[in-house]
Amino acid sequence: MRVGFIGLGVMGQPMALNLARGGTELVVWNRTAARSEPLRAAGAEVARSPAEVLRRARVSLLMLADGAALDAALGRGTPAFAAGVAGRTLVHMGTTSPDYSLRLEADVRAAGGEYVEAPVSGSRTPAETGRLVAMLAGRPAPVERVRPLMDPMCRDAFVCGAVPHALLMKLSVNLFLITMVTGLTEAFHFAGRHGLDERQFLAVLDAGPMASGVSRAKAPKLLARDFAVQAAALDVLKNNHLIAEAARCAGAASPLLDVCRALFGETVDLGHGDADMVAVLHAIEARAAAVHEPGD
Repeated sequence: MRVGFIGLGVMGQPMALNLARGGTELVVWNRTAARSEPLRAAGAEVARSPAEVLRRARVSLLMLADGAALDAALGRGTPAFAAGVAGRTLVHMGTTSPDYSLRLEADVRAAGGEYVEAPVSGSRTPAETGRLVAMLAGRPAPVERVRPLMDPMCRDAFVCGAVPHALLMKLSVNLFLITMVTGLTEAFHFAGRHGLDERQFLAVLDAGPMASGVSRAKAPKLLARDFAVQAAALDVLKNNHLIAEAARCAGAASPLLDVCRALFGETVDLGHGDADMVAVLHAIEARAAAVHEPGD
């Protein structure tokens, strides 16, 4: 079965490469054409447009930044949408609002297509090593048709029920991730300001019960002040807004998330939106400097 893949960004490119290297017959497209070249080298066919991908593949995976990018790729709101979707299965693997996903599912099904949510948990390194975690939602038949495609990209895949439960699960996971990494960064800042050996602090953390895959990925970056992107601060802020919106809709409180949203907003305002999420350290340091300005 030929499979389409649209969106070859920080996450999408390594995911598509794992599919191609696993033997999946792929046809791919990306807005920046150069991002397609590693896929061509891995044996994938490169399409000239998203419409060509949809035409040539019965199942297409979309790893795009937001709803606007999805709508543009699918030609949503134009006659091209129905032509591209009818008889196809679309797999939305990015992160959008649950409400957007519900509306997109309704439009896809009305046009004669099938729709599956399949957001993933993990950043660039798990994407490169095929260790992501997928969450799937949709009607049972298309979900089961899509599920084997997750194997080359993901360590685990969980079926979460109907749309938009996969995205709600992803947002729940991301709430924990955001608050955990922000807490780790603040603790690192706290230890350093007290003159502790930062390397030893991280070693103590790693030896104890709070160590995790996330702390082990982010601790060396903090120590080296390495802000090369794994999960960008701007994307974290976007996720934060999505989670906060979903919390309000459900009448859920999100006090920790609200603090993190302010900090990541400050991180982006300081010019670090394209840096890794541990760049929230810059916002924490800026707050510390403001408290101790000369003359205070």
